[in-house]
Amino acid sequence: MSSYQPHVIVLIGATASGKTELAIEIAEYFKTNIHNIDSRQIYKHMDIGTAKPSENQQKKIKHFLLDLEEPINRINVKQFQEIAQKSIKREIKHNHLPFLVGGSGLYMNAITKGFFVPDVPPQNNLRKQLEELGQRECWELLKNCDPISTKKINFADQIRTIRALEVFYVTGKPLSIQKVQKPPDWRILELGLDRDNLKERILQRTKNMFLSGIVEETKQLICQYGSNLPILKTIGYHEAKDVLRNHLTIDEAINLTTTKTIQFAKRQKTWFRNKNNPIWLNNKNLLKDAIIKIESFLG
Repeated sequence: MSSYQPHVIVLIGATASGKTELAIEIAEYFKTNIHNIDSRQIYKHMDIGTAKPSENQQKKIKHFLLDLEEPINRINVKQFQEIAQKSIKREIKHNHLPFLVGGSGLYMNAITKGFFVPDVPPQNNLRKQLEELGQRECWELLKNCDPISTKKINFADQIRTIRALEVFYVTGKPLSIQKVQKPPDWRILELGLDRDNLKERILQRTKNMFLSGIVEETKQLICQYGSNLPILKTIGYHEAKDVLRNHLTIDEAINLTTTKTIQFAKRQKTWFRNKNNPIWLNNKNLLKDAIIKIESFLG
């Protein structure tokens, strides 16, 4: 019986670190496709605010796992895990080299490390009640029913706190004891992209987003799905929505989006250091360093 394990390449990095551009260069060199692992680019009509690969970039290299669903129909981690693993297995079956690229650590690890994610759909009424309670009260509730999760979830992370409570109330079991790992039978090379000038890159990308029409894109999303569309709470869209309501000027929205994105990027980098520990690429020549490392991995 063959002990051969499929080889899989992963490129992770914080938002605005240049993953898309580098990934396309790598994919062109190795004549492979790209699997998007981004929790927002999986939705249709959200292009500018998610920095989705452009039409030209998608013509250069085939991208999987983009535009999977309408924004009104949320895809949870478990659903994405199943969709992504099927897509990757198809690539392997056709003797292609799967290349996974993204900044969503939880989504990436659900695929590459095989996290078991409870199949608990969003409980909208419960979420509303928990949001009204406030984060401090929710945190205390979580400490009582699932203290292990409070050691892994940041106190200020309302989304993950509410999700952990949601899982507990629906299943009767703490989220922490339900998370087991069933890693796929792949050999994985995980490369990391960590820019020294990330803050400047975030500011420039935020300016480009507002110049390129994120406000107009947000207006279209509101027209199509309503102003209460949950995903409009995403950084960038939330501020664009405030511009439309005359709560912020464009300059104020750019500054606020930049600040929030820098904070988000810090959390991403912390996640990657603690949960992934990738091989970091040399910033002086990213493509050359990536090619050397991948060729060595492939043997």
